[in-house]
Amino acid sequence: MNAKKQSLFVADDGKNLVFTFILVSSLFLLWGVCNGMIDVMDKHFQTELGLSKAQSAWVQFAHYLGYFLMAMPAGWLASKLGYKGGIITGLLLVAAGGFWFVPATHINALARAGTVSPHTAFVGYLVGVCAIAAGLTFLETIANPYTTVLGPTRYAATRINLAQSCNGIGWIFGPIIGGMFFYGKDAAGKSTGNETLYIPYLTVAIVVVVLAVVFYFAYIPDIKTEDDYHLDDSTPNVSHSIWKHPHFAMAVAAQFLYVAAQAGIFSFFINYMTAETPAIPASVTADLLKSWFETGASGVTILSDKGAANLASLGFVCFLIGRFTGAAILKKHSAHKVLGLYGVMNVLMCALVFLKLGWLSVICVFLSYFFMSIMFPTIFALGIFGLGARAKKASAFIVMAIMGGAILPKLMGYVADQYDMSRGFIVPLFCFAFVAFYGYNWPKFSGAESLNGVKAVGGH
Repeated sequence: MNAKKQSLFVADDGKNLVFTFILVSSLFLLWGVCNGMIDVMDKHFQTELGLSKAQSAWVQFAHYLGYFLMAMPAGWLASKLGYKGGIITGLLLVAAGGFWFVPATHINALARAGTVSPHTAFVGYLVGVCAIAAGLTFLETIANPYTTVLGPTRYAATRINLAQSCNGIGWIFGPIIGGMFFYGKDAAGKSTGNETLYIPYLTVAIVVVVLAVVFYFAYIPDIKTEDDYHLDDSTPNVSHSIWKHPHFAMAVAAQFLYVAAQAGIFSFFINYMTAETPAIPASVTADLLKSWFETGASGVTILSDKGAANLASLGFVCFLIGRFTGAAILKKHSAHKVLGLYGVMNVLMCALVFLKLGWLSVICVFLSYFFMSIMFPTIFALGIFGLGARAKKASAFIVMAIMGGAILPKLMGYVADQYDMSRGFIVPLFCFAFVAFYGYNWPKFSGAESLNGVKAVGGH
């Protein structure tokens, strides 16, 4: 392979696809912002509607239900419309969901006036959450595998992790935006979250309409991937089912459990920080961060909901650092080994949080963000390895696995309701254990030594 072919973004025909990669990476930034806002929404509804942690997890359920319902249609349409058509369709769906938050806010106003029940307003918001997720499903189903083909196969995991770094940037700003509009207060100290919650979503809707126009006129080639397992040929006695390839089937299970763990930790971050953080010295609150703190029921200084929402951005800074450093590590080390190591480290982090070791446990929550950073894109790249044109279909199933984020947080919330938030971390601990198992056993599942340019051999 010559020097030119070694480039991250040079296709087999010699074309430089760096601009295409940048444009597609903007989609990762978009859904990072949307997901970041969702992750700090639970506590808002707990406070405003008196919901339990398990009940507030309906936000995650609606969000990931959108992924589950639309993953297969997205994969099918991606095959019919190509990468460009699928991306534009996804953007328009996101816009529709964003605009829906305007009437949802009106329904909420009716609930506050006593015309409809508060739970009706809650359902109205959940419809918007689900609609946006449906659009994001198209974008993730298409953009994730697309980044893996915008250059040499050996750098597939590196490219998808670089693109996912943009996702990490969006996740940093998402909680800040959510904290500003979900937990704002007026001069009298009264919450304004119910009246301003729609503003960031309306903004997202306008932005994605503009993006859809840009993509319509942009160069987005429909690149065919290598068919290492001969799924697309007509050779007799050759399996054409992607489910008969263990590295793919196990990737679906690993992604289900990873997203379950991620959604649980992200969505209950505010609950953990406001309930489990040790007492904070009063001197810390005497500066510009005063609005981040409040006096708890026991009379000690604790983080406020808004402060915890802003602090979530620090977690996503750790997440972003993990993405950038992970992309560099993956250029030198086998993707499956890195995934296995990070999975083991997060088992350790969750165990230390579960044990309630004060500030050490708090630090471990942030470190869990770091070690989660490379998991989703790396599982994705490992799962679609060598599947050729079937990668789009495989991608749809891996995106469907995101449904884990709808189900397991409710279990984590239930454990937290019964015991406390620290004990709830036992749920993601077991999820990360399976991710580590998948990573270390990927060569056996795939019949390949490594993702880094080694063809599949034997067993398929």
